[in-house]
Amino acid sequence: MTVRQDYRHNFFLNQLLVIMKKIFALLLFVLLPFSLNAESNLDKIKSSGVLKVGTTGDWDPMTVKDPATNKYKGFDIDVMNELAKDMGVKIEFVPAEWKTIVSGITSSRYDISTSVTKTPKRAEVAGFTDTYYKYGTVPLVLKKNLKKFPTWSSLNNKGVTIATTLGTSQEEKAKEFFPKSKLNSVEAPARDFQEVLAGRADGNITSSTEANKLVIKYPQLAIVPDGEKNPAFLAMMVPKGDDKWNSYVNEWIKKKKSSGFFTRLLAKYNLKSL
Repeated sequence: MTVRQDYRHNFFLNQLLVIMKKIFALLLFVLLPFSLNAESNLDKIKSSGVLKVGTTGDWDPMTVKDPATNKYKGFDIDVMNELAKDMGVKIEFVPAEWKTIVSGITSSRYDISTSVTKTPKRAEVAGFTDTYYKYGTVPLVLKKNLKKFPTWSSLNNKGVTIATTLGTSQEEKAKEFFPKSKLNSVEAPARDFQEVLAGRADGNITSSTEANKLVIKYPQLAIVPDGEKNPAFLAMMVPKGDDKWNSYVNEWIKKKKSSGFFTRLLAKYNLKSL
């Protein structure tokens, strides 16, 4: 009886092993071609002859959309035009908003984005190229309120409202810098600094790059003279896991740095990387 039971048990295990091997082989047959034939964005761009770039068009001087012509200009726009030129392809700028700029990459609406701040949250679902610009973060307030808000800490109070733009890295940083303040997030095309201008917020934080442009354009704004915080790195976003495309862009950035392209572009827009 024991011998027969052992035989049946071993026979059952062998049959189960055979079935599992067949299932595994079938899965390999189905899935392997997809992994081997997965086309990189680099191949798609060269095949179509078009580089699709996601950009918000509301970050002076990086990317600005002219409402009269619907054309884009700025530091990042020059970078992307140069990349397309060197690739020998046409360029198509795809309108994006800060709250959806990451999803535009994950849903393949575009091949690459103009520069965004590298953050852990974004890195969970999107890839980043090497950085080519570093900036600090500063608060903006109305110039007439500078005596009231002379420091970062003076803005971190219960009776203070800080405006942020939904989806930006500054939205997350505001929570860190101003835990006591009331935070008010606005959606693009509205911008956080407009809330300050309208008196609906006491201040906002933005890149030192944009702040220097805003105080010229809007003399009623002023940068809080308390130093920069949160040094941040800018990079283009690309699809996560597309190493071929990412490596291509990184090599291009490396060559352009060596050629002095980025140095000349920084001078053109009166920018200085930290």
